[in-house]
Amino acid sequence: MEAFMRAHHVIAVAAVLVIGLGVKQYFFPPVRAEAEPHAVSSASVNVLQMHRAINTKSFPMQKMHDMTFVFDNE
Repeated sequence: MEAFMRAHHVIAVAAVLVIGLGVKQYFFPPVRAEAEPHAVSSASVNVLQMHRAINTKSFPMQKMHDMTFVFDNE
């Protein structure tokens, strides 16, 4: 009988949560996000110029001992 009462309690709490979520969705529907086209003065970016402007010799280098394709002789 005690297990039945616990199960009844769990089902009742779950039902209240589901009904509460449904009521919340009804009264507070999700707002659709809209992009603002004039938020940025210039929306164009020259990616090629950005890549050319990077000095790759200034990057820090890390030496690795990569043994990915080293196999045994056996």
